[in-house]
Amino acid sequence: MLFRPWVTPVLALRYHPTRRRFPLLRNTVAAVALITYRRCYGIPVAVVSWSFNSIPRVRNSMMEPRFDLNGNEFGAKIGKRFANTSMAIMGSSLPKSLQELVELRASQINGCGYCVDAHSKELAAAGEPPVRINLVAAWRESTVFTEAECAALALAEEGTRLADADHGVSDETWAQVRKHYDDDQVAALVYLVAMINAANRLLVITRTKGGSYEPGTFERVAN
Repeated sequence: MLFRPWVTPVLALRYHPTRRRFPLLRNTVAAVALITYRRCYGIPVAVVSWSFNSIPRVRNSMMEPRFDLNGNEFGAKIGKRFANTSMAIMGSSLPKSLQELVELRASQINGCGYCVDAHSKELAAAGEPPVRINLVAAWRESTVFTEAECAALALAEEGTRLADADHGVSDETWAQVRKHYDDDQVAALVYLVAMINAANRLLVITRTKGGSYEPGTFERVAN
């Protein structure tokens, strides 16, 4: 993976399923299913519009981001700065799997559906065993992570939950991080935690939903 999720304000909206054109059959079935579901549960029927070739397209406001950061000139300009930070962190000696684990844990805590979807899929595509992906949320109660990985995950949790504790990142956690990583890796980890939290907030605020991410998307865009 060559791009981190904090560049998703630039990329995620571009690859959201509502921005794709579906084949006639799938599109028609989706429209009928959604209308039927909403009528059964008393939910207002989604707006169904017609494209230039008369293919019905469902515009479900629950799936569409509320704001397109990539479609705004100023937002896109800032997004490029995010991408530059991504490339710098990516160039560190931190294992790519560790970066994904840290990003996944922070995204779980922040409830960022897009980032949880992206990082769990990237880990799976890279060959991570399902047991490790499934236990990221409960890493303290598992036996499948190394001491170094646990130190990084603890930093991710405490660095994300600043408002939930009066100590911020504890001295104990910091000591474990220093034990397992050199200065460059520590710097990369600190920026990694900060940037994934920024990405989570950007995507949650704009309501960019998870479920549509395809492994390798960031790599393809980066190349």
